[in-house]
Amino acid sequence: MRNLVTGGAGFLGSHLIDRLINDSQEVICLDNYFTGTKSNIRHLLDNNNFELIRHDVVNPIQLEVDRIWHLACPASPVHYQSNPIKTSKTSFLGTYNMLGLARRLGARILFSSTSEVYGDPEIHPQNEEYKGSVNPIGIRSCYDEGKRVAESLCFDYQRMHNTEIRVARIFNTYGPRMAANDGRVVSNFIVQALREEPITIYGNGSQSRSFCYVDDLVEGLILLMNSDASGPINIGNPNEFTIKELANLIIEKTNSRSELIYLPIPQDDPLQRKPVIKKAKNQLNWIPKIDLNEGIENTISYFKEIL
Repeated sequence: MRNLVTGGAGFLGSHLIDRLINDSQEVICLDNYFTGTKSNIRHLLDNNNFELIRHDVVNPIQLEVDRIWHLACPASPVHYQSNPIKTSKTSFLGTYNMLGLARRLGARILFSSTSEVYGDPEIHPQNEEYKGSVNPIGIRSCYDEGKRVAESLCFDYQRMHNTEIRVARIFNTYGPRMAANDGRVVSNFIVQALREEPITIYGNGSQSRSFCYVDDLVEGLILLMNSDASGPINIGNPNEFTIKELANLIIEKTNSRSELIYLPIPQDDPLQRKPVIKKAKNQLNWIPKIDLNEGIENTISYFKEIL
């Protein structure tokens, strides 16, 4: 099987590529290094089953592959808000180009959507039938609405051209290879704790998230790609924690003297986020296996090495 992984030098993409390479599959990694880094895939550069191409998915590319894993897009608020027009173009044009390639080749394509399509949800927890509560003109809309229109493209290609699509709605994922400047809550808290800096909580810390370890997430993506389910399917850990609980856990695990400080909550930041994973259980036979304690310990060990 010959695989194309867009965004393959990123946090999630590099872990996915490791799994595919370990399964003796061929992988072409496509990345423009906007948020990805070559250090994430350096250990693969001498592998005969691995090929690296520097390319921006906003521009078309012609390759011969059997499967496309379309992960390319900045995923943290810090990065996707730094150039919101670029983020929108990546979601729309990048997905349009990859769907066009999949159609030409008759390849199956998996699109990495996001829980952000649910916006600041009015129901809790969130199932795939919930249509979301998204601000279409807010500072997060470049990502939220970008992923929503990309999902629309996927299903239009399925209806019009019989393109084999798989759509995963990914909830908060963490683990080794997150960037120190990633801007997401797990990496922020760990870096601040290890540096004995104040841990910055936006809002009062009562807002909740569900955190999925990267190995579990990758397993879910592979099961979805190999299934007969088009999706969308939620892939995430339904165990829910408040932001303050996460901060205190990381302080405990790092033996840090960091104190908590509270800042205003950003615009449109969701107050609750938790997936219903009934479809993933029933259609993919997938449930997350790594709890937050184990996953956080692994992630702290990684950051200790790179800082």
